Amino acid sequence: MDPAILGPIDAIFSPIIEPILLIGVVINLVTRHLAHRSHIRQNEEEKGSLKRFVFHEISNGVLIVFSLYYMTLHHHGGMVLSLMVLAMILADIFEFEARLVESRGGMEIELPKGSMVGSALVLVYILYIIILPAGPLDQFLTLIPI
Repeated sequence: MDPAILGPIDAIFSPIIEPILLIGVVINLVTRHLAHRSHIRQNEEEKGSLKRFVFHEISNGVLIVFSLYYMTLHHHGGMVLSLMVLAMILADIFEFEARLVESRGGMEIELPKGSMVGSALVLVYILYIIILPAGPLDQFLTLIPI
């Protein structure tokens, strides 16, 4: 048995971390959509005055904390996931700056395509972790030898 790095926190979150990550990514996608709608509305009201969507920033923070925690449980998968989440958040930062430039220039606000692709990749990777064997569903999957 592996030693628990974080003790009681591992006892609580270790069995349910993958579903928490999946829920976190889905919530992040929803808040990204709501943030985009909010930016469009802010741009229509006043040009050049976009503000960050607080719930999306909170979901980014929670997602990075849980992905870093996942790295303490599963080192390789956690490292890959943490890097993907950090890249997604970095893309999100640059996408917001691009929306500011569009708003100040009087252009139409575009979709945050880069951060949406990053979110989709993180979602696919978390689904990969959950669905394939050696994940929490391993007890339900049977591998047939060839």
